[in-house]
Amino acid sequence: MSLSAMAATFVEGKDYVRVEGFSESHTPVLREFFSYNCPHCFRMDHTIEEAAGLVAKEVRFERTPVGAGRKPWQMSQLAYYLAQKFKVTEQTHGAIFKHVQEVAPFQSEADVRQFFVSQGLKADELDKAIASSDRKLAMMNFDTEAQLSGIRGVPSLLVNGKYMLHIQGRSSGEIAELVQYLIKQ
Repeated sequence: MSLSAMAATFVEGKDYVRVEGFSESHTPVLREFFSYNCPHCFRMDHTIEEAAGLVAKEVRFERTPVGAGRKPWQMSQLAYYLAQKFKVTEQTHGAIFKHVQEVAPFQSEADVRQFFVSQGLKADELDKAIASSDRKLAMMNFDTEAQLSGIRGVPSLLVNGKYMLHIQGRSSGEIAELVQYLIKQ
């Protein structure tokens, strides 16, 4: 079905909700709120990445890891920060998910550090990044984005900081069509 034919079937309150959200620095943006500790996020990761790929020419895809005040989730936020900092997100994203879901959640900074050392990063560079003020700012930014978005759970997808998608039961193609519809709003 074409985008214009599908657009008529998208209904606010059913397919998406308008939220207070926050202003994105770049638009259009599809932002995923997730946690490596969330089994549903793990199962949905492929679908969300595929949907993001379908709209990659039109939309910037960003992720925000959610800490939810839980130590293992906060350690997963740290893992995401380090992956971004060392520009290894593409190669480590799936490995972090598998480690947390199939081996054990990160319980400490030492656990996160050991994971990245096993991925080939240098321990001394990791130590500097973990102790940095950049890390603290990034973690605060992740928490602020999650709070301002008004998410109620993960995974959640937000378009342009103001449209929260209902994605449960949707294919990557359906999510992509909904994103395309909303970036034009």
